[in-house]
Amino acid sequence: MTNSPHHIVFANEKGGTGKSTTAVHVAVALSYQGHKVGIIDLDPRQRTTYRYLENRDATMKRLNIDIPQPLYDVFEDDNLARLEQLMERMSHGVDFLLFDTPGRDDKFARFVATRANTLVTPINDSFVDFDLIGQVDPETYKVRKLSFYAELIWDARKARAKADGTTIDWVLLRNRTQYVEAHNMKRIIAALAELSQRVGFRIIPGLSERVIYRELFPSGLTMLDKQHLGRLATSHLAARQELRELIKHLALPPTTQHSPDGGESALPNPKLVA
Repeated sequence: MTNSPHHIVFANEKGGTGKSTTAVHVAVALSYQGHKVGIIDLDPRQRTTYRYLENRDATMKRLNIDIPQPLYDVFEDDNLARLEQLMERMSHGVDFLLFDTPGRDDKFARFVATRANTLVTPINDSFVDFDLIGQVDPETYKVRKLSFYAELIWDARKARAKADGTTIDWVLLRNRTQYVEAHNMKRIIAALAELSQRVGFRIIPGLSERVIYRELFPSGLTMLDKQHLGRLATSHLAARQELRELIKHLALPPTTQHSPDGGESALPNPKLVA
C-alpha cells in the first residue's frame, strides 16, 4: 500500500446499531490478516472501542498470550488541529486507519467522514433506522426524499471527488437482521435498493444479534480468537462466518499478507476470493 493508510470510518448518528462492535471486529480481523491497523475512538464519553481494546490488552497480560491487537487511542480534545495531529501520528506504518464515531451529530465525525476511503454506516433492519437516510411513504413504502444524513454524505462525497478525485465508497451494513418480520424486511430491502440507486451506497450483510458479542466485551476477545474461547457452539461458528462475509464484502484494497503466527491468514484477502 502507499504511505497513506486506507481510512475506514464507521458512522451513524443513531446509537444501538452495533457500530462499535463491528468496528472492533473489523479491526481485529484485519490484524489477523497480517495488516497493520490503527483505530481511533471519537466518542470520549462512551469510549466503547477504546475500552474493548483496553480489555483485550489486559487479557493478554493476564493469560500471558499474544494475539493480534490494533493500535488504538481515544480522541478527548475539542480541537480539529489536535485530531489531525492524532490522525497523522496513528497513520505511521499502518495499512488501515479506522474511526469509530459517536451515535450523534458530531463535528469530528463529519470531518473524518470527508477523509474516508470507505464509509461504513451500520443500520438495523427497521424503518426507525432507515429514517436516518431516507423517508418513505407510509402507504406505499416508496422513498419520498433523502434524509439529512444522506444529503450530508452525498455532499461530502461530491466535495471529496472535486478536491482530490477520491471516490468515497459508502457501505450500508445491515446488522441484526434475523429478528425482523419477513414482510417488513422485504419492504426495507426494497426501500434500501431504491435509495442506493439514488445516492450510490452499497448494501452488504453485517452481524446478527448475538449474546456472545456482549459477553466478549469484558475480556476484549473476539470471535476470531477461537483458541482462547473454548468449545464453540454452532451459533458462534455462524458468527465467525458472518464476519468473514462482512470482510469479503467490504472489498478493501489488498496488501501483502503476513499472518501473525507465520502461517495462513485467519481470514482470506477479499481480492483473492474467487
